[in-house]
Amino acid sequence: MGSLTTRRRALLAGSALTLLALAAGCGSPKQAAAPTPGSTAPVNIGIVYSQTGALASYGQQYVEGFKAGLAYATNGTQKIGDRPLNVTYADDAGDPAKAVAAAKDLIGKGYKILAGSTASGVGLQVAPLAAQNKVLFVSGPAATDALTGVNKYTFRSGRQSYQDVRTAQSLIGAPAGKKVLVFAQDSAFGKSNVDAVKAVIGGAGATVTNIAVPADAKDFTPFASQAKSAAPDLLFVAWAGTTASAMWQALDQQGVLGSTTVVTGLDIRASWPTFGAAGAKISFLAHYFDGASDNPAEQALKQAVPGGKVDLFHPDGFAAAQMIVHAVQAGGDDVDAMVKALEGYSFDSVKGKLTVRAEDHAVLQPMFTAKLSGSGTAFNATLVKTVDPADSAPPVAQMKG
Repeated sequence: MGSLTTRRRALLAGSALTLLALAAGCGSPKQAAAPTPGSTAPVNIGIVYSQTGALASYGQQYVEGFKAGLAYATNGTQKIGDRPLNVTYADDAGDPAKAVAAAKDLIGKGYKILAGSTASGVGLQVAPLAAQNKVLFVSGPAATDALTGVNKYTFRSGRQSYQDVRTAQSLIGAPAGKKVLVFAQDSAFGKSNVDAVKAVIGGAGATVTNIAVPADAKDFTPFASQAKSAAPDLLFVAWAGTTASAMWQALDQQGVLGSTTVVTGLDIRASWPTFGAAGAKISFLAHYFDGASDNPAEQALKQAVPGGKVDLFHPDGFAAAQMIVHAVQAGGDDVDAMVKALEGYSFDSVKGKLTVRAEDHAVLQPMFTAKLSGSGTAFNATLVKTVDPADSAPPVAQMKG
């Protein structure tokens, strides 16, 4: 899941900088015999994701995208060669302990491919299992930067938090000499966003300060006034929870939204009414939204998704399916061969051209900025700019294992 921006339950669960990786042990898995050439043995794939819990809407999008991606990558056959796909879906409810239990169960049954991880906390605990048991793990919407380079068996199919912040940076051009103010809750979530903006945009030459709003605040006028007085070149808003509407209203009433560039993250479509009248005055960094791209993969996804409405995390599932199909085509049941096949792999997906960086498994990908228009419950997102993969690429992380 999750990221560095407005929002939201996902970021609370998925923020890169607020979660710690915890190692998890696992018993020796059953060893599945390698199929002979021309085998019709099923390819077993385990998807451990948030079917229920706070991130269930994100998990649903991921799985819808994954199923569409499998159909696309296998030309509708649901087979890799003559081998049918056997996909098992397990619910972690956003709970790392449940995810670890499900992953251990699948590994114990001989599964060599795992995917999913809607939340960063989940991804960070499943990743060590992949290394310990030498299985391929393709994490899903989990945005934590810590998954990049965590071990040779762990990949990701979505973006990471660094790419979100670099996308926000693109809205002010060259950061040197610019003033950036982070408006965030006084919580671990808020502090993680402050740290990230300082590291990325501050590291590029901007002066970064912050306003820490008490998490239990009800009146946001004083804090909005402080933001107006600070006169930043960029106001980066990181917010999660039910007070978002009141917070945006206060920023709007105090004239903040009309006095500077205000950026936050564009969440799933269902959240857009939260912005109210302020929505049209905000610049959004976006991982994805319906209309951000137009290509064969996007069209196939659109046809497969119920209602034809593509949303934030559909592309992550779609890309994961493409990666897994490619890995099996190249490596069969040899996991090390699968890893080798994915390192440096470039492919056309929903967002555009994606590249798995060989050194640390970061996924270099287009990012987007957008504007909202509309009112009430009827909002539309319009593409402002596509940020080139090279312009949002995170620094190369040292592979840990």
